[in-house]
Amino acid sequence: HVQLVESGGGSVQAGGSLRLSCAASVSTYNSYCIAWFRQTPGKEREGVAAIDNNGRTSYTDSVKGRFTISEDSTKSTVHLQMSSLNPDDAGVYYCAAVKGCFVVPGPPMEDWYKYWGQGTQVTVS
Repeated sequence: HVQLVESGGGSVQAGGSLRLSCAASVSTYNSYCIAWFRQTPGKEREGVAAIDNNGRTSYTDSVKGRFTISEDSTKSTVHLQMSSLNPDDAGVYYCAAVKGCFVVPGPPMEDWYKYWGQGTQVTVS
């Protein structure tokens, strides 16, 4: 029904930038949310940013002003532009989606999301 494929992960130096992409077939539905989560061993998985079909966005406090989530004009790909990266931003980044959703303030809630990608590694040195 829905598939998500992440790309764009890699290794960057502190202070650098990286753009992640998520090819998301859920964008063919009327109402949906697409979000980015990240996981580092020894830490809880945390919601990073979310966007819905109306273009509403939300972020966790630690990335506000540094990360931007967006959807391209074809609504086939969601991007996470990451700037001023620091080692605390490192981890495996997962793209996730859910139907019948709208974004509310605050970080995305993991329990809302049904469909998940395979993850892409981000390393910050």
